[in-house]
Amino acid sequence: MEMENNEEPAIVAKLLAFQRLAQHHLDKTTIWIKTRWTLFSVMLVAYAIRVYLKEGFYIVSYGLGIYMLNLLIGFLSPAIDPEADAPGLPTSDKEEFRPFTRKLPEFKFWFSAFRAVLAAMMMTFCSVFDLPVFWPILLAYFLFLVVLTMKERIKHMMKHHYVPFSFGKQTYRDLTKVKVPGEKSAKEGKDSK
Repeated sequence: MEMENNEEPAIVAKLLAFQRLAQHHLDKTTIWIKTRWTLFSVMLVAYAIRVYLKEGFYIVSYGLGIYMLNLLIGFLSPAIDPEADAPGLPTSDKEEFRPFTRKLPEFKFWFSAFRAVLAAMMMTFCSVFDLPVFWPILLAYFLFLVVLTMKERIKHMMKHHYVPFSFGKQTYRDLTKVKVPGEKSAKEGKDSK
């Protein structure tokens, strides 16, 4: 039996169907930010407990830490580098407001970090990845890298006047209320009694 050119093998069709189903469920999680990050935190704590109890897999943990540091730098960086492209972030109050766009969006950051922790967790089940190393040196070097890169990132933020976090929509409560002429406000009613 010869397959026609437009037909796919059965296994490829099954894999594509599974990929579509997984993407469908993944797309549904975009609105559950706190739940996603809580699940990630639980996975990270479970991984840390497993490494602590196994007393090994320090190279895997170091690689996971470096990868997550790289993701964090992408998350904190603007999509358009102000040093390379002149019309980037506004530098004064008179310029047009442009919202902060990240080099790595929050969902992709979470998904990549979650996959990395899951892969590191799976690596702890294979003794091949348990290489003997002196872990204090790895920890000291990792902390040195974190401090150095965060120092540079904070300097960049201060130089170009941007904050990569938003704390919700700014509201102007009392300024936007419409006052009807002739009506007494609640304060005036209390003061007259």
